[in-house]
This record gives sequence, structure tokens and C-alpha cells, in this order.
Amino acid sequence: MKQILVPVDFEPQSLIALEQSYNLARLLEAEIVLLYVFDPPSGILSLFSASYDEELLKKLENELNDLAEKVSAETGLKVSTILERGRIYSKILETADKIEAQFIVMGLHSQPEPPGNKAGVMGANSSRVLRSTKCPVITINAKHHYAGCRNILLPLDLTRESRQKVNWAVNIAKIYGAGINVVSGIDSTHDTEEIEKLKYLARQVKHIIDKEGIKCTVEIIENIENEKALIPTLLNYVEKKGNIDLIIIMTQQEAGLVEFFLGSTAQEFVRLSPVPVMSIVPKELGFISIFD
Repeated sequence: MKQILVPVDFEPQSLIALEQSYNLARLLEAEIVLLYVFDPPSGILSLFSASYDEELLKKLENELNDLAEKVSAETGLKVSTILERGRIYSKILETADKIEAQFIVMGLHSQPEPPGNKAGVMGANSSRVLRSTKCPVITINAKHHYAGCRNILLPLDLTRESRQKVNWAVNIAKIYGAGINVVSGIDSTHDTEEIEKLKYLARQVKHIIDKEGIKCTVEIIENIENEKALIPTLLNYVEKKGNIDLIIIMTQQEAGLVEFFLGSTAQEFVRLSPVPVMSIVPKELGFISIFD
């Protein structure tokens, strides 16, 4: 049976993510696996907490089982539980590999907001899971979303990694019966040749998606001030459309960044997006020949 891994900590953020997994689980005929990771204190504090930890773990196990029974009774879905002890991001990744999860659906936890940054910064566990996972991760921000997916936003640029999103978008659109909005942005750094390549690529992508019987629109947003302005421009596009329920991005690793740090563009999308974001780690192979 297919598996969808949902890390939970009983906080509203993770419970909203759990709700968002229901429709996907129904469409895939998948089992939801609830994972709680207990990260015990280290150092001197660990010497005084052994007996307390065992009591807490038993309580957490009962709460996790109660949550699974409640969800299963309310939704009719198969729900199982796993309780692990260790580093949160490590156990999420290990469990996803162990159960061969098709997707991870998780609430996006942010660290405290730095001065002047209303959105905060992505938490270390979220960032590390997104960087290292082998399966797609759907992240959910702190609000309830549409129960399903009407349209998918597919941001497109000239990178090879970006082009891998096409197959994923087609597959997810077929699962949900959704349309695909292909959107590219042109800023002052693009020369005439790059702009023509981008427009040609967008037409080719639309042709592929149309052949799959999926409703597809293509929009080139021109005269964006600079590359940094592209992210708010695309997110404003999502807000204005009002019927886009998923954004698909690639977590592109950038030169000079330490391992496990999510590329800046992907990080901005994930933490600022008003709708769920599916993040996919680029693969070395599997490109469609027309893109080469």
C-alpha cells in the first residue's frame, strides 16, 4: 500500500498539514503514517530526565494512537503511527526511506522573526528535510487550505532542474484532476536570446501538457524589476488567481551554500507561499529529450 508520511507534534501547524493529507491519501488509496519524533535533552540535562522521558514517551504513544483512531474514524482512511526518539529531521528522513513514502506532508515551522522580517525564517528541521529527502515534500503554512487541488502553478525557467517539474506537474494534475498554470518571469537580466528561449520552452511545455489532456495556460510576466522581485510577483499571481492550490518547485542547490541549506529561491517560495508547496530534489537523469 502507498504511504504518506505526516510528522506531527500535536501543534496546530502539524494538524493542519495532517488535514491537507486526507484528500491526497484518498486519491492515491494510500495509508497515512503519523510520525512523532521525541528529541530528548542532551548534556547534563539528560542525566536527570531518564525516568521522566519514559513516562513522557508512554503518554506520547497514547496520544498518537488516539489521534490515529480519531482520523481513521472521521475519514475512513487507514492510519498508522510511529514513535521515534532522536534528531527530528534525521528520523523524518530515515522513516520516509524505511516505509518508502510516496510523499511527506508537513507543517512548516519557522524560527523567531528577525527584525524587519514578518515571515520569519525557515526552521532548521524543515530546511534539512527539504534538502535531503528522496521523495517530494508538501509543506503547509499556518492556515487551512482548499481540500484538493484545482490548479497547479508551475514556475518555469531555463535551468535543467526547473524542467524536471513538468513530469511531476502532469502526474499530480492527473491525480487531482487539476489544471496547470505555467508561468515565467522576465527581468532586466534576461537578454533577447534568453527571452526567446524561455518563450519557446513555455510553448513546448504547454504542448506536452495539452497532449496529456490537461488544461494548461501559459503566461510570461515581463518587465519584472529584478530577479529578487520574481518571487513576490509569482506569489501575487497566485493570490490574484484565487484558484491555485499547489506550487511545484525544485530545491536547487546553490554554489557556496553549506550542505542541508535550502536554496534561497526555493526557501522564499516555501516560507512565503499562501498555498501548499511541493518541493522536489533535482535528479541527475530523467530529462525529456526536447529540453536538451
